[in-house]
Amino acid sequence: MKIIQVICQILRVESVQQKTASCQDVALVRIRTDDGLEGIGEADASPEVIKAIIDAPFSHNIACGLREILVGENPLETERLWQKMYRRTMYFGRSSVTICAMSAIDMALWDLKGKYFSQPIHRLLGGKQHDRIQAYASILFGRDGNQTPEIGQRWLQSGYQAVKFGWEPMGQSEALDIELVRSARDGVGDNALLLIDAGCVWDARTALSRARAFSQFNIGWLEEPLRPGDVEGYVWLRDRSPVPIAAGEEECGRESFRPLIDRHALDVYQVDISRNGFTDAAYVRARVEEIGARLCNHCYTSPITVAASLHWLATCRDALTFEDCVHDSPMRHELTREKLQAKDGWIAVPDGPGLGITLNEEFVKRYLVAESGR
Repeated sequence: MKIIQVICQILRVESVQQKTASCQDVALVRIRTDDGLEGIGEADASPEVIKAIIDAPFSHNIACGLREILVGENPLETERLWQKMYRRTMYFGRSSVTICAMSAIDMALWDLKGKYFSQPIHRLLGGKQHDRIQAYASILFGRDGNQTPEIGQRWLQSGYQAVKFGWEPMGQSEALDIELVRSARDGVGDNALLLIDAGCVWDARTALSRARAFSQFNIGWLEEPLRPGDVEGYVWLRDRSPVPIAAGEEECGRESFRPLIDRHALDVYQVDISRNGFTDAAYVRARVEEIGARLCNHCYTSPITVAASLHWLATCRDALTFEDCVHDSPMRHELTREKLQAKDGWIAVPDGPGLGITLNEEFVKRYLVAESGR
């Protein structure tokens, strides 16, 4: 079996809003083989940049587009192909968006592998430890403390027992920050799990002050209080914070995660399969379990990454909770025939071959804005 096509399709909603929500467009990767199988994957990054990395022609042996690297290869050899992509993109890769593009490829290769062997990906990764996982509704804050409680109430009424509020307008002032968290707790009540995502807005000393202030509201974690890459800041903060510190969604691949893991910088490591692929996410899982920290997925995109995240998180011994994006976007809810959303606060792990999902081709045609690789 050989790879004959690597196609990147860009899908986008008709009107993109100015907000922190990565489910308004999709970088969809489709890998096809000479025996008719197709695997699908997704990258959470700028779709046009992902497409350029895949489409780039050969420049020289360590500056080569991903399609050039993959066509003619056996798609079942996922570890070798990850290493080959890493080496042959060294001049523009090794981190960030190139790893994201590789992750979409890797996701599609594992989907192909599962279909070839008629097995779900979680079994190929070593076996699932959970048939279902408690999910939290992941949503943005309201514009202030008056609008936020009704958001929490809505998702509790939908069956969730955990809600995460994130990003803007947090970070504008201490008073507003505390007002937002207080109102979030008022909205979800005393018994629900409340998670807070700051959105990378503070320095370490300000973050510690906020962590102390937020502790009275019994939050489950404080997520991304510092800028990505501030490993020393995270080490300092975690050693002093009265609440657990979570981060990792920005990290792309094992090289990005390694300093955080080596320094025990976090309580909760959040891994996005659309930025790490199954191959490097398996490494991160093993290392985080080795140091006794907790694992959670990050996912705010389409059902493709939802399915991938479920397969991976199900193999994690101490899976904490599942991030379930509840943003009202067609990309989140209509790209696949299957509906992957929590019911009564729990989300089931797919058991079909590969990712266990099928694309809605009519939806793809409707929202397609660019395509490559044919």
